[in-house]
Amino acid sequence: MDEAELRARLHALSQEHRDLDAAIEALSRSATADILQIARLKKRKLRLKDEIAQITDLLIPDIIA
Repeated sequence: MDEAELRARLHALSQEHRDLDAAIEALSRSATADILQIARLKKRKLRLKDEIAQITDLLIPDIIA
């Protein structure tokens, strides 16, 4: 992947991460909160966070001081 593709992927993942955050918040406030569904969404959100971190590491070169 080139830099433009990585940045586009990073943007899409970040948006999905925010959307999951909003969905988890809404489900948590629900009177009939589905604990299993919330747990699945949180797990997906963590996977997204890891993938976002990997792409960010690719885009930002290590600088050894």
